[in-house]
Amino acid sequence: MNARIVALPGDGVGPEVTRAALAVLNDACASGGVEVRVDEMLIGGAAIERAGMPLPQATLDACLAADAVLLGAVGGPRWDHLRGEERCEHALLSLRKAMDVYANLRPVRVQPGLEDRGPLRPEVVRGTDLVIVRELTGGAYFGTPRERSGSGSDETARDSTVYTAAEIARVARVAFQLAAARRGRLTSVDKANVLISSQLWRDTVTGLSGDFPGVQLEHRLVDSFAMELITQPASIDVVVTENLFGDILSDEVAVLPGSLAVLPSASLGDGRRGLYEPVHGSAPGLAGRDVADPYGAILSVALLLRHSLRRDDLAATVEAAVDTCIGERVFGPDLGGDHGTEAITAAVRRAMSERRIPTGARS
Repeated sequence: MNARIVALPGDGVGPEVTRAALAVLNDACASGGVEVRVDEMLIGGAAIERAGMPLPQATLDACLAADAVLLGAVGGPRWDHLRGEERCEHALLSLRKAMDVYANLRPVRVQPGLEDRGPLRPEVVRGTDLVIVRELTGGAYFGTPRERSGSGSDETARDSTVYTAAEIARVARVAFQLAAARRGRLTSVDKANVLISSQLWRDTVTGLSGDFPGVQLEHRLVDSFAMELITQPASIDVVVTENLFGDILSDEVAVLPGSLAVLPSASLGDGRRGLYEPVHGSAPGLAGRDVADPYGAILSVALLLRHSLRRDDLAATVEAAVDTCIGERVFGPDLGGDHGTEAITAAVRRAMSERRIPTGARS
């Protein structure tokens, strides 16, 4: 099997965690008989400095031709003065839209060893294993009109939350399928008591439920569910929600394992090609200090192996190696440990080497 991967290291700690993730990816592919080609391209602030724009056409073309895209992080104070399409974050939104990756999967597991790393009591977070499915290419981040007008006290800003039933149905179907393969419970989160867009969301998701008789569907309002996500996380299986709510909730859950840096994500569309990235930001203050936690980027590689390369066996090997290291408390400063980026990466690679998959094996 051959695979072409585009790596977008980006800014801040992005290059460091991407380098760690690629080392793990190469090990996994070598053990499983996958020949992988990696092309490194520019995005974000690094692209602005070298190409004058946050998403050069060459980068976009390479991503659209790849089997998968691995992203580090974008942005930083150096470029915060930029506005509109010149901003680093706009590159990420544009890339998601161009790749048509409309379903963002953010799995959250509290592995043994992480229960006491966060501010919540261990008995609250123990056993947490959930996935948030966030709609990624619609809603307030892309709706029009989107504008600022006027001046002084009359200046007005407007964002529009716009969804079609088709946009809602396709991401809901991903969530239903995921729930059917897991514990059979799906929670759809909206604000249907206030927002018309949420009323369409709820009606559309309900209409799909008949296609998945093995999945128990419940609807929750985003405000009360945000509290349940923290107080009863182990009771939650799969969550599906719109773009803005999903952005907020999927960052909120970082409190469960104790660090945003350990959380991976996969942005998927209708084909195999996906965009994979750790949930954390660029953290420019940590760049170059060998203190960035690479677990989120490494676990994003596991998602890449599973969803784009269809190698569940290799994904499981990576995840088991991370579980081993976490169980042995191989932690960076974000989790109260003293292991650096390189030391954590080396530990994961050692753990993987003890579980090597015979060439050509499949799960």
